[in-house]
Amino acid sequence: MGLKLKAVLIQTPSNPNINITREVVIRCLMVYLGERTDQLLKEYDDADSASQELAVQGMAIYSIKTNASEGSHDIGIVVEGIRVLTSQGTIPRACCMLIGIAYAVNLAYPKQLNYMFEAFQKLFLELDRSKLSPKLNSLKNKLLA
Repeated sequence: MGLKLKAVLIQTPSNPNINITREVVIRCLMVYLGERTDQLLKEYDDADSASQELAVQGMAIYSIKTNASEGSHDIGIVVEGIRVLTSQGTIPRACCMLIGIAYAVNLAYPKQLNYMFEAFQKLFLELDRSKLSPKLNSLKNKLLA
């Protein structure tokens, strides 16, 4: 596990801002829970390739490089192949909005990301936290220790 988490941490800039730190925490949490980050976070270099692939996505957060020299990105949310929110600014903000959308319209979480969404809902938002899966219960106990 340590090697997998180290691979995520190595990609972090030496002087990260709070949004980069939050994104790294989200990525590390996904790795710790045994889920692949590319199932939730889709990164693209150009809008053309993104449009085709996003059209078949169930639920994801996308990041499209809009200006490579400035490092700017269009970050948004796609649900059932439709871009429901765009210009979110950061991955953590888009992640919060995705949780809100899923909860508000009672969407089923993708099976391959079940633990991640359960962690957001039950641990962070404290909604229905009495019914934790064994994996998240273990994580909760480690966080409280």
